[in-house]
Amino acid sequence: MKILYVCHRFPFPPKRGGKIRPFNMIRHLSQRHEVSVCSLARSEAEAQEGRGIQPHCARFEMAVVSNPVQTARMLARLPSPVPSSMGYFYSPELARKVDALLASERFDLIFVHCSSVAQYVEKVRGIPKILDFGDMDSQKWLEYVNYKSFPLSMGYWLEGTKLVREEKRLARRFDLCTATTRAEWETLESYGTGVSSDWFPNGVDADFFKPDGDGYDPDTISFIGRMDYYPNQEAMFRFCDEVWPLLRSRRPDMKLLIVGADPIPAVQKLGERAGITVTGSVPDVRPYILRSAAMVAPLNIARGTQNKILEAMAMGVPVVSSRIAAGGVDAVAGEHLLVADSAQEYAEAVASIIEQPAERDRLARAGRERMLSHHAWPRSMERLDTILDRCLDEFQSKHGATQ
Repeated sequence: MKILYVCHRFPFPPKRGGKIRPFNMIRHLSQRHEVSVCSLARSEAEAQEGRGIQPHCARFEMAVVSNPVQTARMLARLPSPVPSSMGYFYSPELARKVDALLASERFDLIFVHCSSVAQYVEKVRGIPKILDFGDMDSQKWLEYVNYKSFPLSMGYWLEGTKLVREEKRLARRFDLCTATTRAEWETLESYGTGVSSDWFPNGVDADFFKPDGDGYDPDTISFIGRMDYYPNQEAMFRFCDEVWPLLRSRRPDMKLLIVGADPIPAVQKLGERAGITVTGSVPDVRPYILRSAAMVAPLNIARGTQNKILEAMAMGVPVVSSRIAAGGVDAVAGEHLLVADSAQEYAEAVASIIEQPAERDRLARAGRERMLSHHAWPRSMERLDTILDRCLDEFQSKHGATQ
């Protein structure tokens, strides 16, 4: 089968959340099908790295865009009914390349990851189409309203409201729509579009993210995530203000590692506090997690699956997460990871892991076993195969007589 695969961030190398899911889909689909990938790169350096995808697909088309131009396209849509996100991920060059492929090739299926790039193929007819929303982006923007002051909060509300309308409209232009978690799928279903839908989870490479058998520092905890991303910033500001003093008063030698690329100045300033280190970009996050007694994920704004949680659990490092972030992981609170809501609950959960080695060992083993059984990519891709078959069968049943 010939598949046209369109995604919003060029999916190689799979170093961040927006690239990991599409890359694993492309790699899996290419084992049995001829996959053509179309996507955006945001710099020449990203484009150069992205060319490494060649062994994993039949061909790829790439458009290199610049952030100033894309920001201008985003701002141009502010007074219109079109979400600004659609402008940020639009490229006339990529549109031409997608159109050229569709004109020269006969594809058996079109697969789109992320609603922001559904615009490139939304008008295509006569070919089965799947839109993988991943996360329902509108809900993240609407959640930002609770954390931003006026008038910025109004801007997020406007974008979120536009996106809800756009997500409903786009869903109706596809034959089947998917999401990353059951919760995201339930949001999609609540739209009442009448379009078939399903969900399949993110996985984790448990051979890459695995225990190394070495020891850990019982007084070190870590947080992993890009620090130019607002939900990660907000989580660390609140954790350092409210939870960290409680932990340091209990264990004065405790250390917190904030590991992630592009920390803004306010995040860098957290490194001036006693016991806190802000690393910035690192070549490999695994050593930082593996040497930690626990990894914290105190996210207050979280949609879909937090890959940082999957990766830590796969490495046998216990996780203390917010309830909302844990909701994107197929795991049981108290059995495979710990959840907390208040500052005191976070402090008690972290302390229970640090001060009780047997409890840490239990969570380490249970967390990794859960990742192997419920978040392995092969299992997720089995669900994807079933979804593809369902889409093709439904399309044939509906349109077969007229094709």
